Amino acid sequence: MPHALIVDDDASTREALAAIVASEGFTTSVARDLREGIVQIGRHQPDVVLSDLRLPDGSGLNLLREIDLRGGVEMVLMTGHASVDSAVDALRLGVADYLVKPINTQRLKAILARVPRTQDLRAEISDLRAALLEFGRFGSMLGRSPAMHRLYDEIVRVAPTEATVFLVGESGTGKELAAQTVHDLSLRRKQAFVPVNCGAISPTLIESEMFGHERGSFSGAERQHKGYFERASGGTLFLDEITEMPLDLQTKLLRVLETGLLQRVGASRETATDVRVIAATNRDPREAVVRGRLREDLFHRLNVFPIQLPPLRARDADAQLLAQAFLDRLNGESRVRKVFAPDVLMQMLVYEWPGNVRELKNYVQRSFILADGAVVNAPIAAMSLGLHAPLAETVAIPIGMSLADADKRLIFATLKHVSGVKKRAAEVLGISSKTLYNRLIEYGAADASEAAADGATDEDAVAFAQRDGTTSFLPSKRDGFR
Repeated sequence: MPHALIVDDDASTREALAAIVASEGFTTSVARDLREGIVQIGRHQPDVVLSDLRLPDGSGLNLLREIDLRGGVEMVLMTGHASVDSAVDALRLGVADYLVKPINTQRLKAILARVPRTQDLRAEISDLRAALLEFGRFGSMLGRSPAMHRLYDEIVRVAPTEATVFLVGESGTGKELAAQTVHDLSLRRKQAFVPVNCGAISPTLIESEMFGHERGSFSGAERQHKGYFERASGGTLFLDEITEMPLDLQTKLLRVLETGLLQRVGASRETATDVRVIAATNRDPREAVVRGRLREDLFHRLNVFPIQLPPLRARDADAQLLAQAFLDRLNGESRVRKVFAPDVLMQMLVYEWPGNVRELKNYVQRSFILADGAVVNAPIAAMSLGLHAPLAETVAIPIGMSLADADKRLIFATLKHVSGVKKRAAEVLGISSKTLYNRLIEYGAADASEAAADGATDEDAVAFAQRDGTTSFLPSKRDGFR
């Protein structure tokens, strides 16, 4: 049975807390000051310590020196409203959570329900370490580089606690996957993980979407609506691109984080919420504060445990590991066995990957579609359309579309972008003239005579057209393709 230590100089508070804690299946011991608390820890190491911040003989934070946090002991700080800033600072020192007096019983019970059982936690982390050594996987993340090992160590340290996490990294570095991994290694993992992109919600609706609204609170509010905070109750709310949130809403978010209470739009009463928040941004958060995009007080509340995600260029050979994982998935979906050409694998090590993992994934997808045979050999730089031929248009690939149709759509979109110049289209796509003409002939969009007229000297392409016998085509010189 888990054990709890309650340290508070008020006898009635100790008695009330002991009753609640015992009802949640804990054995309990109590102390009125630091000295008694240290004695109790020596007698029976607790699984959780509930301590007032201000004790007669010092700060409750001094108990941190007496408990083994790495052994799974949680410390929860209890404080008055005037000491919230001190409580937030304490989270950086290793405190798992804090409760504002008068204690919210529901929130206390939620914290107790998540107290880690040391043996289970260690076993799970051991399994993850084994998978990392064998497959390079750590939860939802993939990578063996030293930079990623440092990231995993930080996640292991913070995940079992209730500390707010602030993920900072370039676009495409996998901030949502990191947030998911923190959630999966926390005691909230059986509850919801709710990701929210703060920049993708209309400014006029973001408060309603975040906190919910009551029926009739505004035009079109035909029924009560639960916001993201309530939908994530008991679990984790991931606020991506937090610097895109309107400043007035940042004020309300700060209050929810400090009090655990929210108010739906149009409601007259507050609602208790039990949510762990993980925030993320691809900006420098301190610069965002200076520029007025992020409130300074909210920054300090979110920045309890900051984690910097490494860019792909700093991850050594992880690009090859990730690319192979993406290729394996595509092979499985298409029931083929394509492989990367050796020179492509070498290019992965030296290319800078400005778009990080997202760019790598897109490269594998495009080069897989365009591979003329079983070998994926499209040059990486040439396939990075954003660097060599900026596109004003986008190509929509609906879920369920076959790879052949996606291939065709991408080729025609690229031809349109380069005004129908096939040589340029082949360069942008990173394929040979032979491959491009083979595809166009298959689509009925070119023939051998057109290839010759364009100056294409690839005899294999011409021979292919002659064998195929195709003479008709769709877009041609008269249609603006040349």
